[in-house]
Amino acid sequence: MIVSSAPPALDAARAPLLPAESPLPMPIQSLREGESPRATLPSTPNGMRLRRTAVIGGAAVLTLFAAYQIWWVLRGAGTDVLETLLLLLFIALFAWIAQAFVSAVAGFVLLLSRRRARLGLSPHGPLPVLSTRTALLMPTYNEDPERLMAGLQAIHESIAATGQGRQFDFFVLSDSTRPAIQVAEEQAFHALRARLGDTQHLFYRRRSDNSERKAGNIAEWVRRFGGAYPQMLILDADSLMTGDTIVRLAGAMERHADVALIQTFPVVVNGNTLFARMQQFSGRVYGPVVAYGIAWWHGAESNYWGHNAIIRTHAFAAHAGLPELRGYKPFGGTVLSHDFVEAALLRRGGWALHMVPGLPGSYEEGPPSLTDMLVRDRRWCQGNLQHGAVLPAKGLHWVSRWHLLIGIGQYFTAPMWAMLMLIGLAIPLHQAGLTWNNLGLPGFSPVAHWRAIDPQRFLWVFVFTMTILLAPKMLGYIAMLFDRDLRRGSGGALRSFLSLLLETLLAALMAPITMYVQSRGVAEVLAGRDSGWETQRRDDGTLPWSGLVRSYGGMTLFGLLVGGIAYAISPALLAWMSPVIAGLVLSIPIVALTSARAPGQWLRRHGIFRIPEETAPPPVLARASELRSRASGQ
Repeated sequence: MIVSSAPPALDAARAPLLPAESPLPMPIQSLREGESPRATLPSTPNGMRLRRTAVIGGAAVLTLFAAYQIWWVLRGAGTDVLETLLLLLFIALFAWIAQAFVSAVAGFVLLLSRRRARLGLSPHGPLPVLSTRTALLMPTYNEDPERLMAGLQAIHESIAATGQGRQFDFFVLSDSTRPAIQVAEEQAFHALRARLGDTQHLFYRRRSDNSERKAGNIAEWVRRFGGAYPQMLILDADSLMTGDTIVRLAGAMERHADVALIQTFPVVVNGNTLFARMQQFSGRVYGPVVAYGIAWWHGAESNYWGHNAIIRTHAFAAHAGLPELRGYKPFGGTVLSHDFVEAALLRRGGWALHMVPGLPGSYEEGPPSLTDMLVRDRRWCQGNLQHGAVLPAKGLHWVSRWHLLIGIGQYFTAPMWAMLMLIGLAIPLHQAGLTWNNLGLPGFSPVAHWRAIDPQRFLWVFVFTMTILLAPKMLGYIAMLFDRDLRRGSGGALRSFLSLLLETLLAALMAPITMYVQSRGVAEVLAGRDSGWETQRRDDGTLPWSGLVRSYGGMTLFGLLVGGIAYAISPALLAWMSPVIAGLVLSIPIVALTSARAPGQWLRRHGIFRIPEETAPPPVLARASELRSRASGQ
């Protein structure tokens, strides 16, 4: 064996950036041709028909019951057009929250019953000994190179600690377009190789043409190198995963020949701003009941969230080549929300897809501010609305179509809630005799109008709806109380309950902002406006006051206008609308407060919005934080 006498940094610089190519064909799939897959696969859990009947049927029963109550209130002398629209909107929105409620109840029962792990993926058993190779793919687009490489180094070291590092290769797949970042990426990559002393398993590739965005980035790698790797694990630039978890995922793929994808449940970590800490608490405490519930009834037809998931490479190549969507942009062209479509095509190809929420060691970072979340949400809105062109594709499993339909509906709920509130206001105003010549209605109150029709039923429907809406949060909190480590790591029963109350209050204040922006986003997509491709911010969510005014000034003026009109009609009407009006009028200070680090750090010192991963950070998180601090000179 020849041993190089050159310094590690020089060896790293001389080593080729990429391994020998191993091409794998990845044909473009047709949406107009395709056969329905087998209904049952070897890894399909038992009783799937009963599970789905329980969730969807239970949601339908709850919806019909609530709809009957509303119809009884409206029936009077017969329903007019506005009342019919109100009833239809209520049914659609109640069905939406009812399915989430029933699914969360299933997840709650599963969490308390401690059932055995899906696919044998228990964190407590011995690690499997791997016989196949896995590629870890980290796509990046104009991210901070030092931060990116620090996270990758932490994952590399965690895998090496399992003793099976030789079974894994790491690829940084760059789509970066800024020249300064392109140069810095290569420098940071060579420095990473030198630090780890590994030129055999670490690779870097930058595309000159970043067509099809992230989906095209992954597809290009599959076509050039996929033949050498039975599995690929997809990471985001902010992803962190433990070596233990990655080895277990690769072992599960080796054991289950019918499985094409295993999606983990990533825990949101490293929140510093008030908004980020609020999001990480809600994901950590409420998220498990949601994740266990959907995994229970999705079965082998799980969805894909685009990262922190392991995929069988040849199945992906054979069935997940994305076509260009027909029609004009933004509906036509490149598939933006590619993960849902790839999952649907994999299942059409006869492969199983599973979510395993009980396997720990999978992490991601959330947006640092409401502004960043809404920017990302705008891109997802366009991508999900594109799925209208995928819904009628031939051969899709009905659960895959359900996933696509839910993704589309997610963005129509915002304008639908707005319409429901407006119609619920317009009906009593019309019946009270509001005209342009008679704007003042002293003593008018929508609540008094609806209660006058049937006071007990009106109150009961309101309480029932709010219970269904908020129950997943309470179920998550109750489930947390039975998990000693999670309860202690979240600050204990009292502090975590205070966190729940504060999160609910902040979410209510931000709901009108989100509803306004999402409704505007849907309108922009329908009008043909493209979302673009923005770089995501990771740590700091602050904006200068000029930026806040530019982003939210129009919303503030709109809130003031609505508030003024409401007051002119009746002070009681203004009081009834105050939760929505306050969110709009105070949008600038709300976003400024929640985007700042100081309030978040103050709450952290007092144990509010605490999660176990910051109380006792897992080694991979602690190592990534150490490396990032060192790189930034802190």
